[in-house]
Amino acid sequence: MAGVLDSVNQRTQLVGQNRLELLLFRLRGRQRFGINVFKVREVLQCPPLTSMPKSNSYIRGVAHIRGQTISVIDMSLAVGGPPIENIKDCFIIIAEYNRSVQGFLVGAVERIVNMNWEKIMPPPDGAGRYSYLTAVTEIENELVEILDVEKILNEICPVNTEVSEDIVSDGEMQKDLGERIVFIADDSAVARNQVKRALEPLGVQTELAKNGKEALIRLKEIAEVDCQNDITERVGLLISDVEMPEMDGYTLTAEIKADPKLAPLHVILHTSLSGVFNQAMIEKVGADDFIAKFNPDELATAVKKWVHCD
Repeated sequence: MAGVLDSVNQRTQLVGQNRLELLLFRLRGRQRFGINVFKVREVLQCPPLTSMPKSNSYIRGVAHIRGQTISVIDMSLAVGGPPIENIKDCFIIIAEYNRSVQGFLVGAVERIVNMNWEKIMPPPDGAGRYSYLTAVTEIENELVEILDVEKILNEICPVNTEVSEDIVSDGEMQKDLGERIVFIADDSAVARNQVKRALEPLGVQTELAKNGKEALIRLKEIAEVDCQNDITERVGLLISDVEMPEMDGYTLTAEIKADPKLAPLHVILHTSLSGVFNQAMIEKVGADDFIAKFNPDELATAVKKWVHCD
């Protein structure tokens, strides 16, 4: 297991090519799950955990790793299953989401697979554990489920979506946008609604899409049907996640900038991914800004900036 992530730093060339790499793992049974390698710092045999009084029931304890105290979340419990047993024989995936580091307790870690986002599909509709999925794919004739980690983390510690009063009260956003909308693309329903709720006090009308492909189809439709010259007549800004099934945010941005009627649209990439390579990708695909999730004031300030630039 020590070498499973040895070449993570060499994998950044996949970004922007509508490709990703998934680290495959299991919880209790045969079902496979996946997490984007770019979210992962390291994989460790589960160290001794210290219980924390009054902590969320999904948190099995905290671990002290490389001078940092990290909460360890039982991923089976988090998606409605029974707790993982014999944790000393299990693994924790150390990952960074939304500006914080967490440990995910899993039963077993398998390997890394290289995938195309076009093969990552939206999850089936339904209740139960499917509500915790952002996507599914098939590997070796078996279904692999990609968990909505943002939903899990929001249930443990709900994200604040309130924008500061001084940003809300100046009224500039409504004046600059007029009747135009802000378009939001994100595969996590929790993340889409966080952005929507943050912008509502600013008087912003929004339209939502579940992935890059759906967003691109809809934006082209708006440009063709409702706009004489280009998309900015009806859409003031696009806020897009990076990781999305069928088409990622980088590819979506590149497709927008390659279409004359869509190209003037400002694009903010808003993602739980972190790392220097993301900043470099802004220029590569033509995005205007990159913001790590989730700070409502930073998001609102960026939206005001790019809407005002029109």
